Amino acid sequence: MAITTKWSVINMTRVNADGGVIQVNWELIAQSDTGDKEAAIEGGKNKFTYDASASGFIKYDDLKESDVLGWIYEANKGGASNGPDNETADEYKARIETERTAKVQAQIDRKAAQSDGLPWSV
Repeated sequence: MAITTKWSVINMTRVNADGGVIQVNWELIAQSDTGDKEAAIEGGKNKFTYDASASGFIKYDDLKESDVLGWIYEANKGGASNGPDNETADEYKARIETERTAKVQAQIDRKAAQSDGLPWSV
């Protein structure tokens, strides 16, 4: 049995004139590979401001999902989502994955410790 995590960008809002992204909706799904498919989801949206003349600016048509997920990790680090104030983007990502994985494991453990049914024939 394994629990996997997958980050996804599920929608973005951009300014048509210059391709700058101003909002990103995202989710993280932690899911077991058992037949019951226990899962835990974390998600949210982040708003962004940008400078289209900045050297690091990437317009909408040239973005990769990994670029945008990097923004998400960076935007939510350091206490922005109940983490420690000095948390890095990588630490934020790892913390959220660990929390969601623990929730899935708790679901698996509950199912293993409980059974449904009736003690008599129907």
